[in-house]
Amino acid sequence: MQEVLMPKLSDMMEEGKILTWSKQVGDAVKRGESIAEVETEKVNIEIQAYVTGTLRKILVQAGETAPVGSPIALIGSPTEPLDEPAAPKSGGTQATPAPASAASNGSTTVMTAASPVGAQFIAPSSGAASVSDTGRVKSSPLARRLAEEHHLDLRAIRGTGPEGRIIKEDVDAAIVAAQAAPAYAAASPQTAMVAAQSAVIPQPMMGDDVEIVPLTNIRRTIAHRLQQSMQTTPHFYVTMAMDASGLIDLRKQLNGALEAQRDDLRVTYNDLIVMAVARTLNHHSEINVSWGEDKLLRHRSVHIGVAVALETGLIVPVVRDANKRSAADLAREVHRLTDAARNGKLRPDEFAGGTFTISNLGSLDVESFTAIINPPEAAILAVGAIHQLPVVRDDQLAIGNEIKMTLSCDHRAIDGAQAAHFMRDLKHLIEAPMTMLLG
Repeated sequence: MQEVLMPKLSDMMEEGKILTWSKQVGDAVKRGESIAEVETEKVNIEIQAYVTGTLRKILVQAGETAPVGSPIALIGSPTEPLDEPAAPKSGGTQATPAPASAASNGSTTVMTAASPVGAQFIAPSSGAASVSDTGRVKSSPLARRLAEEHHLDLRAIRGTGPEGRIIKEDVDAAIVAAQAAPAYAAASPQTAMVAAQSAVIPQPMMGDDVEIVPLTNIRRTIAHRLQQSMQTTPHFYVTMAMDASGLIDLRKQLNGALEAQRDDLRVTYNDLIVMAVARTLNHHSEINVSWGEDKLLRHRSVHIGVAVALETGLIVPVVRDANKRSAADLAREVHRLTDAARNGKLRPDEFAGGTFTISNLGSLDVESFTAIINPPEAAILAVGAIHQLPVVRDDQLAIGNEIKMTLSCDHRAIDGAQAAHFMRDLKHLIEAPMTMLLG
C-alpha cells in the first residue's frame, strides 16, 4: 500500500487544502495522472499520482487541510489489506491547545484578539516549545526565519503544529503579543495579563448583517507577506509622468503587422511596458537586486513578475529573461502565464524567482498608485492608465497622452538618485519605444 503525501509545491508552503478529488475510492489510477486539486498559499495546483494502482482510501476530504508531507490518500491493489496511517488533522492548520495556566507551570500566557485561535506567547521560563531528540526546537523553516527576523526565542513559543511543531501562525501570534505588551514584559503575571487585555485590538462588530468569509490560503499569504513587507522594508517612491504617444503608435504598428500575417496575437500596452522595463534594467543592475540582510544580491538575469488579479487574491507569474525577448515573444509569454494563472494551471516554478515586479491597474482607469514591494525583491513598478490631457508643444497647445508610473523602492538596497536615474531612462524608452526594437 502506497501513501499519497501532501506535496511541497513552493518554498513557503506548510500545508495544502484539498479542493476536489478527481478520483474516487475504487477508481483505477495511473502514474502521472491527476488525482486531486490542491489550494496552496499562492495558487491552485493539480497533484499527480506517483504510482499505478487503485485509490483505496481518501484520508483528507475535499475542503480539509493537511500539513506538507502528511498522508492524504492510499493507493494499492484492489485486494491489498488497508494498513492505514494516522490521519492528519484537517479543517485548519492547527489544533487549539488547552489553555496554559500560571498555576500549572509558573508561566505567564499573553493572548491578544489579533492572534490566531489557540496561538499563545509563553514567557521564556515556561519551556513550552517542543524539542526533538537532538535537542532542536521543532519548527518549520518559515517559522525559524520569522523568529530570527523579530529576535524571538523559539523556546518561548508554544507550537500548535503536528507534535507541537512551531509554525508560522505561532510566531505571528508571538510577534503580536510582544508588540502589544513591551512595557510590562517584566511585570507580575497578574499585571501582565491585565495590561495585555487592555492592549487587545478591538474586533469588528458581528451580527446578522455581517457575512463571514473564510480566508483562502492565497489571501492569508498575501496578508502576511504584505504586512511583513510594510513593517520591515523602508519604502520610498519615485513618480514620473511620461508621454505615451509613441507607445500608442508602436502598438498600432505591431498589431497591424501581426494582423497582416494572420497571427491572432495582439500586443498590449502592458507587454510593451514589460519590455521597456526589462531593457532599462539591463543598464541599471543596481535596481535588479534583492536584500539579503547582510548583503545585496545583484541578479544577472532579468525575471519580471507580472501581477495578475484573481478572485481569490493576487498572483505574480514570472517572465524569465524578459530582457532577451522580442516584443511578440514577450507578449505570447505574458499572455500564456496570465491565462495559466486565471485557470489555476501555473506550475510552482512559474511564480517563483522574480527579480522585479510590475503591477498595472491602467485597464481599470486608475491614474496612479503606489505598490508594496514583493520581498525579497527591492523594487516594484506601479503603472496607471493612459489619459488624454492638454499639453504645450513648441509653444502651442495640443492634446497629449500621459501615463504615470511610480517606482517603490527598498531604501536599504536602493538610493533615491539610483531610482531617479532608472525612471529617467525608462521614460526615454517609453517616449521613444522604437529604440527597444533595435536591440
